[in-house]
Amino acid sequence: MMIKINGHECACEKGEFLLQVARRNGFEIPTLCHHEAIEGQGCCRLCIVEVVERGRGKIVVSCVYPIAGECEVYTDSEKVQRQRRMILELLRARAPESPEITALCEKYGAPRIERFVEIKESKCVLCGLCVKACSELSVGAISTAERGIDKEVMPPYREPSEVCVGCGSCASVCPTNAIEIVETNEHRTIWGKTFDLIHCSRCGRVIGTPEELAYAAEKSGEEIATLCPDCRKHELAKAMSLVYGD
Repeated sequence: MMIKINGHECACEKGEFLLQVARRNGFEIPTLCHHEAIEGQGCCRLCIVEVVERGRGKIVVSCVYPIAGECEVYTDSEKVQRQRRMILELLRARAPESPEITALCEKYGAPRIERFVEIKESKCVLCGLCVKACSELSVGAISTAERGIDKEVMPPYREPSEVCVGCGSCASVCPTNAIEIVETNEHRTIWGKTFDLIHCSRCGRVIGTPEELAYAAEKSGEEIATLCPDCRKHELAKAMSLVYGD
């Protein structure tokens, strides 16, 4: 199937999401809540584009919009620019302390709108990536709570979670670095909970917390890891060479 993006013919499969096709063909579309390892959410709305089908145009969220047939797509039309600037200004009010949001506002020319009340000392845009990462890749130790302007991400009752394994998946996917994680050579602190760190027995590199490694071993059915990924590959290659020769 062929579609047109900004006047260029692009090949795609039926059901593919517009964002995937556009990026594969070199078109820049900004995102916050999108991550390749996690199913699309469409929360931040920043990836909007204009789609024209059968002569009628509409604004869609490209990360969750499946292509159903031939269409024309505009990633930077006047309508898209206008709505994207408004979205960014709303995000800036939600997370005024985020350098990432400030940079996007400057890049796309989002004006300051005085009637939007800023949430002080906030970096979080409530994109939901951290909650989804914790739920799908780890133990589900955090969630959103409250409603409206009081909505936030936190462990239950704002207390250190009993089930958190300190893997840091939530912090690694956060697009605005809103989740504070402090790590030394021996300890990692996140969500008010401090964990010991385990080091690779071969190279000394940090490989995780005891709780994280035990959880991973339980899920995979393998023994608790004592080597980092690189050293495991090295040991496997050495074992294979002994079996099959150089």
